[in-house]
Amino acid sequence: MGAPHWHILGAGAMGCLYAHALQRSGCQITLVMRRNMQQRTMPLVVERDGLLSEIAVRVITPDDPEVISHLLVTTKAYDVHSAVAGISHLLAPNAVVLLLVNGMGLAEQLGAHWPHLDIYCGTSTEGAYAVGGTLHIRHAGRGETRIGRQGQQVPPPWFAQWTDAIDPCIWDLQIVTAQWAKLAVNCVINPLPAIRGCVNGALAQRPELAAQVATLCDEVAHISRVAGYAEVAASLPQTVASVIASTAANRSSMLQDMVHGRRTEIDYITGYLLQVADQHGIAAVHNRALFEAIKKRVH
Repeated sequence: MGAPHWHILGAGAMGCLYAHALQRSGCQITLVMRRNMQQRTMPLVVERDGLLSEIAVRVITPDDPEVISHLLVTTKAYDVHSAVAGISHLLAPNAVVLLLVNGMGLAEQLGAHWPHLDIYCGTSTEGAYAVGGTLHIRHAGRGETRIGRQGQQVPPPWFAQWTDAIDPCIWDLQIVTAQWAKLAVNCVINPLPAIRGCVNGALAQRPELAAQVATLCDEVAHISRVAGYAEVAASLPQTVASVIASTAANRSSMLQDMVHGRRTEIDYITGYLLQVADQHGIAAVHNRALFEAIKKRVH
């Protein structure tokens, strides 16, 4: 049996970054695009350190008669369910679905609706954003990719493709903890700059914002400890400070969404945190205020 052919659902910056890396390493990849796409191949350009790398990628739409055995999902969190539903007729029995999206709770939602799917989750600290034009992105910062299924110690055979293509790519048998760690940081760094209209670095440079960061960290750490993520809680202030420093010139994805009048992922980030807080009887007043402020602006 040959190497798996990966179809990628969500041709945004992260989807393009992984498509480029996988194809460059020798994997077969296909982008699943909207129904009105006419092209069968498209140029995909990744800009890194001032250098451009262009590849031709294969493209299909949900109307094409194709069987998908391995699917990478990199859509916005709120689009995951509808996007998978839109191509569910193409999915093979027991198709592998790898979710590399923000937020938490989506694997459970998909599994409840399509119990036959073989679902894995991932997190990434890679930085990428669209430069302009179709499938043209800039790789803004090296990071690590973690993939797993909670408690599964031995990675599946297809994971070897990922370690060849992505450096570093780590199999994480505690992937839920990794997801929570990213969620905790996102709850602090994503919505606050969105409301204040500032780059991430301002969270450390402006005293009133730094005070808000500290308050949010305390509240998120409290929820994390009660939810069973004590290690995440203990390191959260240092992790947040490090991410702010390393992304100082960046605009958070939530700020970019708000600037462009798009729906944000707040329901799957702060919203998920608040669900957990409610389950444990924690008021989470500061995160709740941010959540409500974001919802009023765009949603």
